[in-house]
Order: sequence, then structure tokens, then C-alpha cells
Amino acid sequence: MSLIQEISEFLQKGRAKNVKTLVQQALDEGMDPKEILNDGLLGGMMIIGDKFKKNEVFVPEVLVAARAMNAGLSILEPELVKVGNEPIGRVVIGTVKGDLHDIGKNIVSMMIKGAGFEIYDIGVDADADKFIDKAEEVGADIIAMSALLTTTMPAMKEVIDRLQERGLRDKYIVMVGGAPVNQSFADQIGADYYTEDATSAANKAKEIMTK
Repeated sequence: MSLIQEISEFLQKGRAKNVKTLVQQALDEGMDPKEILNDGLLGGMMIIGDKFKKNEVFVPEVLVAARAMNAGLSILEPELVKVGNEPIGRVVIGTVKGDLHDIGKNIVSMMIKGAGFEIYDIGVDADADKFIDKAEEVGADIIAMSALLTTTMPAMKEVIDRLQERGLRDKYIVMVGGAPVNQSFADQIGADYYTEDATSAANKAKEIMTK
């Protein structure tokens, strides 16, 4: 098995220490940091994402795999900076005003990061201006919103309305998701995309940016 395959395998098992050691070994052997990132870390995370979608693995496995990915990234990031590896896009993500749920958002965040994006997580209970100010500050491409309660879903529309008031609606792709959210609600509030789970969100974000 190649080093890259081993990195992917250990990441899927959530073995952070092994991933760190192997990423360092791959760098020491002169491997391309981009290859280690794309085929090892992100490749492994995408496999976990697909398994999660098919209910072959569950939230705890995703979280430990993401921890292993971050451990590998901590070694790799300085090298990626040297070779000028640009993220495929920037995403501001958060749970909307009045909603304190974060597990779903965290998983989506990890999957999107695993697809090669730079993620700016503004946490929970975030009001409209917090999303927009952060997006403006970091030069985001996508604003991704999560709501887990029917009572907080209208806060998604507030973000879109506020973007319009500030003359910024066309500047950002708006993605929405969360247990009570569906396609017809997304259409109703004027969101660009709705996805039903974390893997679909990552795939959709990637598809948007490669267009």
C-alpha cells in the first residue's frame, strides 16, 4: 500500500497520530504537499462522507476522521503555503439567530473543508450582519446557513433580505440546510441552493466553484 493510501486509510479510522506521522514521512520523502492533501487527506474524508451518506458510518466516526484530517493538516499547511496552494473557495458557515444547534453545522463544515475549501465558522445564534460582515471581511464565495428548528428558519430569510438591503445579494452564493429545511422553503426565501446532508453540501459547493 502506498503512503498516500495509508494516510487515507488511517484518516478513515480516525487515527490522528498515525496520520500525522505518515504526513510527515511523506513530506520527508519529498512528496508533493498538494498530492498528500488531495489524494490522502481530502480523498479519505470524501470516502467517509460517502459512507456517512449511505449510513455505513455515523456522527462519531465522522468527527474522529475530521480530527485526524485536522492533525494531518497541521503538519501540511506550512508546506502548502510555500507551494502556494489556494483553497478552491471560501465559505462562511453558521447556525442562524435563535438557534444553538451545532453538530449538523460542524459536520457540514468539516465536509466542506474536506472538499478543499477554507472555512470560516461563525458559530451558533448568528444574526444576519454577522454572516455578511464575516463574508465581506474574508472575501467569501459562499454563505452557508443551518437551522434545526422550525422557529428559527425565518432567520435565514433575514440574512437574504439583509444582503439585498446592503446591495450584496449578487455577490454571494447562499446555501441553506438543516432538519426542518427543504427545497420549497429554500425557493420561497430566495436561497441559491438547498442540500439535504453534509456530503451533498460539500459536493454542491465544489460543483458551484468548479463552474
